[in-house]
Amino acid sequence: MMQNYSVAPKTLLLSLWQYRRLILSLVHREVVGRYRGSFLGILWSFFNPVFMLAVYTFVFSIIFKARWTVGSESKAEFALVLFAGLIIFNLFAECISRAPTLIQANTNYVKKVVFPLEILPIVVFGAAFFHAIISFAVWLIFSFFVFGVPHVTLLLFPVVLVPLTFLIMGLSWLLASLGVFLRDIAQVVGIVITTMMFLTPIFYPVSAIPEKYHPMIYSNPLTFIIEQARGLLIFGVSIDWMNLGLLTALTFFFSWCGFAWFQKTRKGFADVL
Repeated sequence: MMQNYSVAPKTLLLSLWQYRRLILSLVHREVVGRYRGSFLGILWSFFNPVFMLAVYTFVFSIIFKARWTVGSESKAEFALVLFAGLIIFNLFAECISRAPTLIQANTNYVKKVVFPLEILPIVVFGAAFFHAIISFAVWLIFSFFVFGVPHVTLLLFPVVLVPLTFLIMGLSWLLASLGVFLRDIAQVVGIVITTMMFLTPIFYPVSAIPEKYHPMIYSNPLTFIIEQARGLLIFGVSIDWMNLGLLTALTFFFSWCGFAWFQKTRKGFADVL
């Protein structure tokens, strides 16, 4: 008899609590496994963002002499603004790019009836979030030496990550399921992520775009999240609570839809794989 899987949000919450130790163990294995066999090991998770931030600072501040705000004298401001946006985008891109092949990469778990497949996207997010935290720590240290004590609004930064988390999880569950039945999804997602990187205001402010294109740019949920994050971290601007609340509600609903789709289709994974 084919098993039915609940799509109720409480099912996900119960899974998170029931399998919390398994999730942490798999996240640890995911993080450590990335650097297994290398001389510096997990220290690479620290050196990589340090190196990239140094490169951004040199290229954009010294070579291109780029300034994010008109009249700014800081040579490192552009690199810090850019890197803040990349932390968020890289977290999104790493999870979404892996989602379409997530089930195929773990076929041994599909055959196990008792294994909670719904936690696999959570594990990927946990590993990516670990690297995002390291990158943020590097950003914070560099910012302290450039600008001094950060704005108190920095404490609200985790709040901005809530709708981002819902968005990532919803897409991850949806794409993980679709990737089992439509193998071309992985190729399409790769193209979409590359396109999104340039259509998201990471390398430029929204003010630099002609106004007629603003609706297109703001239709990308990452635009609002990145703009809010930069406001908190760099410019000391508080959160747009109304729009953040609306985005959080929408992404929560989308996340539940992605989870529901995953639960409804997972019973067919074993047959396809």
